Amino acid sequence: MKTLTDYTQKATSNSLEKAGAFFAFGTEQFNEAKKPGVKYFQMGAGLICPQDTATTLKKELDENFKKGIELDIAENGLDAIIDRELRNHEAGYTGDIDDTVRALASYPVTADDVMRVFTANRDKYGD
Repeated sequence: MKTLTDYTQKATSNSLEKAGAFFAFGTEQFNEAKKPGVKYFQMGAGLICPQDTATTLKKELDENFKKGIELDIAENGLDAIIDRELRNHEAGYTGDIDDTVRALASYPVTADDVMRVFTANRDKYGD
């Protein structure tokens, strides 16, 4: 099953390229990627963007994320997505759904939805 990243990766890469943004995790990486005369803005998590395109990039990334969620739901359905995230967060081993609930905060899913899927499939999560 695809993940949210599978649905957003191409659009996100295109948005970053169009904006002239890049990732840098230190001064050396920043110096290698920066262009002379351009003022940059740190957007978090190592993402660096020219100041003049940062607002547009933020809007595009948000839109890419929303579209990715819509595609994920359309292709997989909410119960399968919840199941995927319960497995990814090893809820079957920990007995805790909190990480899954946090991971799905942007989806139209409640903690009760997650608990319902967890309870229905609990015997399969130890595999």
